[in-house]
Amino acid sequence: MPIIEALRQRSQFLATAASGKKWVAPGLILQIAKRQIHDPISPLRYGLTASSKVGNAVVRNRARRRLRALAQEILPLHALLGHDYVLIARQTTIKRSYMALQQDLITALKKLKAWRD
Repeated sequence: MPIIEALRQRSQFLATAASGKKWVAPGLILQIAKRQIHDPISPLRYGLTASSKVGNAVVRNRARRRLRALAQEILPLHALLGHDYVLIARQTTIKRSYMALQQDLITALKKLKAWRD
């Protein structure tokens, strides 16, 4: 299983957003950017974000926890290596069932051609 790391710096999030590859699903938004340096042992990197539109701090933290669990479950097994992924919470992230969120992420990866078996 590949190593998975979190995006920490704002510049990494902005670079992912600047790539222009995103998919909007009912429960989340997924942005993808291919990294310039493709090292076969490079870790899989992902970031999470939830704006104040999602809700207050308690709601935003809960949304991020749900997205983190989702990312750690699906991305290491099925996401393409050498890419950065940013999962953005939506207002429906909290209310949506976990299985529906899983399907949203799987669909987004397939639509963006970032799915690997």
